[in-house]
Amino acid sequence: MKILTVKVKPNSKQQSIAEQPDGSLTVHLKSPPVEGKANQELIMLLAKKFKVPKSAIGIKSGFSSKNKIVEIPMEPFTYK
Repeated sequence: MKILTVKVKPNSKQQSIAEQPDGSLTVHLKSPPVEGKANQELIMLLAKKFKVPKSAIGIKSGFSSKNKIVEIPMEPFTYK
């Protein structure tokens, strides 16, 4: 598993993921931070970037914060 520090910027015009020099990610999301929509979009983008299923990504802390700790499996993923 890989633990990432992610800074989320909701209500952006475009979706993007930028890696920072310290290894953290800055993610721009179109969704507003209402009713978990931004968290769902974040999981979808990270799943696409790291080529893992959405269900494998977990937000460990920061559900209602712009700064989140996210856990992503980095070993080769096998689909069943």
